[in-house]
Amino acid sequence: MFVDQVKITVKAGKGGNGMVAFRREKFVPNGGPAGGDGGHGGSIILRVDEGLRTLMDFRYHRIFKAKAGQNGMIKGMYGHKADDLYVAVPEGTTVHDADTGEVLGDLVENGQELVVAAGGRGGRGNIKFASPKNPAPEIAENGEPGVERNLQLELKVLADVGLVGFPSVGKSTLLSVLTSAKPKIAEYHFTTLVPNLGMVQLDDGRDFVMADLPGLIEGASNGVGLGIQFLRHVERTRVIVHVVDMSGMEGRDPFTDFEKINHELAKYDPALLKRPQIVAASKMDLPDSQANLETFKQKLQMDTTLASVPEVIPVSAITHSNLQKLVAQTADTLEKTPRFDLEPEQESNDNVVYTYKPEEKPFTLKRDPDSNWILGGEKLERLFEMTNLEHDESLMRFARQMRAMGVDDELRAQGAKSGDMVHIGKFTFEFVE
Repeated sequence: MFVDQVKITVKAGKGGNGMVAFRREKFVPNGGPAGGDGGHGGSIILRVDEGLRTLMDFRYHRIFKAKAGQNGMIKGMYGHKADDLYVAVPEGTTVHDADTGEVLGDLVENGQELVVAAGGRGGRGNIKFASPKNPAPEIAENGEPGVERNLQLELKVLADVGLVGFPSVGKSTLLSVLTSAKPKIAEYHFTTLVPNLGMVQLDDGRDFVMADLPGLIEGASNGVGLGIQFLRHVERTRVIVHVVDMSGMEGRDPFTDFEKINHELAKYDPALLKRPQIVAASKMDLPDSQANLETFKQKLQMDTTLASVPEVIPVSAITHSNLQKLVAQTADTLEKTPRFDLEPEQESNDNVVYTYKPEEKPFTLKRDPDSNWILGGEKLERLFEMTNLEHDESLMRFARQMRAMGVDDELRAQGAKSGDMVHIGKFTFEFVE
């Protein structure tokens, strides 16, 4: 089964907790703090594996969790860093944040890696909090939570040449003759339901990857037929081989078919019409094909939608007529065609204008129906999760951090009084003036 879109959830490992410990060795008076730091949590990294062709492996495995770092230990020993979790993806995978839509990366080369969720840092042990004012602190941090996010993986087939055209014009037959690919071939529309890849090898040693891209009909860019589902795969191709049925046996005009497919490509992405096109006039072994070809060439000369008039090569997959000429012309065009950038380059501007942006509050404060105060906010919640609640000094440190953030002042400004209950997640404490 060909799978080219999937959503997954990744959760990096939490950092290990710091340790509160003291040296208690014979003949070592006043040994001092000796609690080590926790180890870093494991990150989740996507890595390209050239052996994969689809996202099928993610169909039943969609949640990936890395391991947490080891806790700190006595005698100043640090915890072990957790191993990173590597997830294999095929070449041509674009990674989006499913919640924000942000493009995180485009993985197109074998071995290329992308960190999609960073592991949390290890919490500091009490050896790090020692100072002249407090030489024996009972303070330690819990490990930082790892990043958790939802991802949208989208595969765009990596092929040098893309075969486009209406259903049943002979794309799959052409691919099967030129390569060792074995696509399904039958006399009905939408026989091909997934992109098929094949390697074309020339006698002079040159080669290129060709893809049969299915489902393009009038209205494809709006979801008609197989629709936009496979239009994305055309983005990667450097040369488009437009297969046009010259026999006219289905009652359609070849040039009208040619215009309709180009119109759908332009609606999806206008830049696609700037790609070099070669017209493969197929089924030339059938009656009326030659007459239709002459008419097609005359109309093509008057077409102004393309950047240049494409070369028309009459071929027959049955008699193998002109197939070598087609692949040779395609290989020559590939050599002259650079790779196309998927994202347009941003124009550089040397004049940078800096504007003032007020800093967002690191916390939120609201009141529930029971008149309890609810504290939230990513920064505040992260600090709380890294606070070791087993030691009073750690709690006092967290209280000082909240005061420095302005939590106390905000509570007073909104009318909080001594004895009011304040919640941070499942933790509750009493507000005291």
